[in-house]
Amino acid sequence: MKDIKENINITENNDTEEPTDTKENKKSEKVSKFFHKTANVSKTAVNNVKKSAKNLSEKAKSDFQARKIKKLNPVFPNQYTNESFKIPNLIMIVDDAQRRDIEVCKGAIGWLDKPNGTEVFYLYDEEVKNSGLTFLPTPTCDSIYYVDSFDRNRFIRLDSIFNRAHEEKLAELKNIAYSLGAKKCTIEICETTTESNSAQKNAEAGANVEIYGAHTNESIESSISTESSTQISGKITAEFEGSDKPKRPKLKWFKDDDNINRLIDMRCKEGNSIKTETLSLYGSSSGTMSSKTACTIDNAVKKIGAKSSVN
Repeated sequence: MKDIKENINITENNDTEEPTDTKENKKSEKVSKFFHKTANVSKTAVNNVKKSAKNLSEKAKSDFQARKIKKLNPVFPNQYTNESFKIPNLIMIVDDAQRRDIEVCKGAIGWLDKPNGTEVFYLYDEEVKNSGLTFLPTPTCDSIYYVDSFDRNRFIRLDSIFNRAHEEKLAELKNIAYSLGAKKCTIEICETTTESNSAQKNAEAGANVEIYGAHTNESIESSISTESSTQISGKITAEFEGSDKPKRPKLKWFKDDDNINRLIDMRCKEGNSIKTETLSLYGSSSGTMSSKTACTIDNAVKKIGAKSSVN
C-alpha cells in the first residue's frame, strides 16, 4: 500500500478580525471622550460668561459708586490730614445724621460743596473736636463760620464777625497807646454797614380800565428801593502810668495803616517830643471784610438756605 503524504500548509493570519464587542467598546470610548471634551468646552464657556458678567457687574457697581462719591464729595480723615487738602474759607457745622447711613459716606468727617460757586466745607458736629480748628464764639450745629483773616485755624461765626472785629480793634488801639507810654487815651470807633436793595416791576393789569368811555388794558410800572444801615460804634477812655521808654506794639488790624505806623515811628524815635496826638483813621486799611467778599458769602449762604448773613 502506497503511503500518500499530504502536505498541509497552515498559514497563520496576523490580521485576525477583532471581536464585535471590542469594536463597540472602542467606539463607545471615542463617543464618551468626544462628549466629555464638548462638556468641558461648554463648561469653560459658561464659566467665562459668568466671569465676564461678574466683571461687568462689578465694573458697573464701581462706576456707580464713583459717580455717587463725586456727587456727594465726602471728606475722609486721611484726606483731611493730607498736606494737599486746603480748608475752605467757609465752614458749616452739620449733624452727621444727614449722611450717616449712606454707604459711600461711612467713615467721613463731612463733605465739600460749591453753592453758588463758593466752596464750603460741611463739617460733622461730632468731628469738631478732632478737626484742630477753633470756632468762635462757640461751635454750633447749622451755623456757618468764616476764616479769621489772621489765623487760618480760627473761624468766626458769620453773625459775630463785625462785632468781634470791632472789639479787637478797640483793644489793639488801647494796647498801642499803652505800649507808646501814654498816660491817657480816648478811642472811638464808628463803623457803618449799608445794605441797599432796588427792584423794578413791570406788569400788565389783569382788569380793564375805563377811560372816557373806552376800555383799555393798563400797563403798570413800579420801582421799589430800600436802604438800611447798621452802625457799630464804641468809645473807651483809658488811663495809664505812662512811660518814657516806648516799645513797638504788635499790630494786627492796623499793621497797614500809615497814620498808626507813623505815630509809632515818631514816638519810638530817640528824642521824640510828642505830648498829645489826635488821629482820625479812615479808609479800608483796617476793614473787617471787603464788600465783594461779603456779597460772595451772602450769595452762598442764600443758596444753602441758612439764616446767617454778613450784610
